[in-house]
Amino acid sequence: MNKDFKLIVIEGVDSSGKATQSELLKKRLGSMGKKVVSVEFPNYGSESSSVVKMYLNGDFGTDPNAVSPYAASMLFAVDRFASVKATWKELFSNGNVVIADRYTTSNMVHQASKISDLNQKSEFLDWLYDLEYTKLSLPEPDMVVFLDMPVENARQLMANRANKINNSDVKDIHESNEEYLRQSYNNAVFVAEKYKWNIVHCAKDGVVRSIDDISDEIIENVKQIID
Repeated sequence: MNKDFKLIVIEGVDSSGKATQSELLKKRLGSMGKKVVSVEFPNYGSESSSVVKMYLNGDFGTDPNAVSPYAASMLFAVDRFASVKATWKELFSNGNVVIADRYTTSNMVHQASKISDLNQKSEFLDWLYDLEYTKLSLPEPDMVVFLDMPVENARQLMANRANKINNSDVKDIHESNEEYLRQSYNNAVFVAEKYKWNIVHCAKDGVVRSIDDISDEIIENVKQIID
């Protein structure tokens, strides 16, 4: 793919504020005169996410750890491929700044968390990189902003958030499993440091920072690659 655009990914565990910060970043860059578009993965508005929904609804098992990280990653990767190559093809072009709420990085956060052995985890991450960026030719991000929201704070925020799949109060198999949430968070911190993502600490002394305060930090970092 001829990359004539900037791709900024907003990443984090569930209920870390990704959607909110993605929207704020879009508005703030737009006010600076940038051509900005936004996307969200999984692409729940497309048929390409149908098997992803089956996975998150527990059709393949209600324990996330019982589903192979390789199999689960394929489901999300296919949805991403269809969305980038077809549904949103025009957005990933023409000098746009594309803000993505989740991306390949979410497979790195959630699926790699299922692997405890560091050598096997590294092998999986290499496989995933090759799958999505080489085999599927998906564009690599210019910046990944990792919203470091501790699990205790994320669970408080999650309590009042509806399920994105069906807009109900029923949590998906990731959100409903506290052990898996902690597992994913610990892995996310590891991956963010390993790949040198832009880490934004969303809580200080156990208290969640204000939305605007977090947004200010994000925009200052993003300016480095936009300007």
